Amino acid sequence: MHVTLVHVRVVPEHVQDFIAATRANHLASVREPGNLRFDVLQTPDDPTDFILYEAYASAADAAAHKETAHYLTWRDRVAPWMAQPRQGVPYRGLLPEASLLPAEAP
Repeated sequence: MHVTLVHVRVVPEHVQDFIAATRANHLASVREPGNLRFDVLQTPDDPTDFILYEAYASAADAAAHKETAHYLTWRDRVAPWMAQPRQGVPYRGLLPEASLLPAEAP
């Protein structure tokens, strides 16, 4: 499992814009082949601080995500709202094991 934690700081006046744009990206991303999770997290005491938790079955699936129209639209839309450049930190997912995850519905 390939996991990326994307750390994002948004300028305060665009927090709601960022959430709306990220919701659209989330809804499309969870439908991608190989997507296991796509969570959007906001720090409770700092509404400008977000983490996107992206889990894909493989590094190739994660790379394919970055070629999708919805990701490219999101990337370009939110770029001017960043207080600093976003930072993606890759991880190798150990647990749960991919074989233990629920199968996709047909």
